[in-house]
Amino acid sequence: MSSNKTIPHSEAAAIFNKNEERVNWHDETLWFVREKRDKSAHQIPEWELLRETASQIKLNVLSNIHDYLVEFETNAQKNGIIVHWAANAEEHNVIVHSILEKNNIKQMVKSKSMLTEECHLNDYLTERGIDVIDSDLGERIVQLRNEPPSHIVLPAIHLKKEDVSETFHEHLGTEKGNIDPQYLTESARHHLRDVFLTRKAALTGVNFAVAETGEFVVCTNEGNADMGAHLADVHIACMGFEKLIPKREHLGVFLRLLARSATGQPITTFSSHFKKPREGKEIHVVIVDNGRSEQLGREEFRNSLKCIRCGACMNTCPVYRRSGGHSYHNAVAGPIGSILAPNLDMKKNADLPFASTLCGSCTNVCPVKIDIHDQLYKWRQVLVKEGYTPKAKTIAMKTMAAVLANPMVFEIVGKSGRFAMKNLPGLVNNKLNKWYDQREMPEVPEESFKEWYKKNSKSAKGKNDEQ
Repeated sequence: MSSNKTIPHSEAAAIFNKNEERVNWHDETLWFVREKRDKSAHQIPEWELLRETASQIKLNVLSNIHDYLVEFETNAQKNGIIVHWAANAEEHNVIVHSILEKNNIKQMVKSKSMLTEECHLNDYLTERGIDVIDSDLGERIVQLRNEPPSHIVLPAIHLKKEDVSETFHEHLGTEKGNIDPQYLTESARHHLRDVFLTRKAALTGVNFAVAETGEFVVCTNEGNADMGAHLADVHIACMGFEKLIPKREHLGVFLRLLARSATGQPITTFSSHFKKPREGKEIHVVIVDNGRSEQLGREEFRNSLKCIRCGACMNTCPVYRRSGGHSYHNAVAGPIGSILAPNLDMKKNADLPFASTLCGSCTNVCPVKIDIHDQLYKWRQVLVKEGYTPKAKTIAMKTMAAVLANPMVFEIVGKSGRFAMKNLPGLVNNKLNKWYDQREMPEVPEESFKEWYKKNSKSAKGKNDEQ
């Protein structure tokens, strides 16, 4: 699928921002979802207790991940589930392909799975002659458009109904110009129905895997994961190892948090438990590392593995809302993606931790209390120390540090800057000034704070002497 993989976030965001009307609509739509989340959360008096409980459960899992993984594998195998282990994305893709080859399957239906997006599974299978159809409506729309999803819960949030109408007319033969959502949804349903009935293999993600019972839970609003898994002979479920929770009773905590944080719903429409295959059927679970162990070993960043992929941080983030998910050139966008991506490839994703205002809104809404904005700040420090920031920026910061460290130089530069901005604005207000390129320059002050303070402190001292 095409994406902005090689375009830095700032440049990709600039492309997105060329259409101001769409940017405003994108911003308002996601903020509407954020408001729904707030209303839903405020209806539960114990909301903060739920967040703290979920956070502590996840911390317990991360601290004892080996034991819980072994417990899950043992219980899943007792239930008749076949468990596979993948160290990285390539191994994950090879395992999925081998399962399909073994069963002589050339067509697969797939429900939403951010892990498979992370591993680029669709491209891998397509190159090997496997026909993969995404059955989640948003995922199917972007698949038809040859685009990656722009959001982990709302994959086609960057598109309007007019865009969907054009896409469906081109690929599904729907009536040109018909933008009625019910008509478009009905068309997609008819298109996908045959897919569900004819595919012998179905792939799903995993929202929660229960170590105690060896079962896993898939949460959807469309029921597409259930349709695919129940009608297929082979069900493949792919999960990052952080999706584990210790006991089934803990599901009550996470299911109450997940949907409210994601869309403002009390609970997802379908929360389906898969424990054992039916007679003559197969269930495979692929447990994936792909950099997670390394992140677990980073003391300052291990908290990021608590993520339950609700997308609340994206819906509230002022940068994500106005730059679009594709500007993050990574499977998981937004604030959470910006602290996960550098762990996978520090050089490629060095720009992402800087795509933030550090306002802390992401941390405030996170249902499992990940310190997202703190981690963004810490990643910036790591990236600077490792030399992954642009040379021009590094030189500028060192120059600024030298100026700020010398009061006399700071005063001279300040006076010179005020003079230039006031009398020679063209020296500052030009395209070479990256700050000016994206902002309006502030009004020039008549004096520096130091000058103002000296003048006013003397005035105040004189009045006190008179008294």
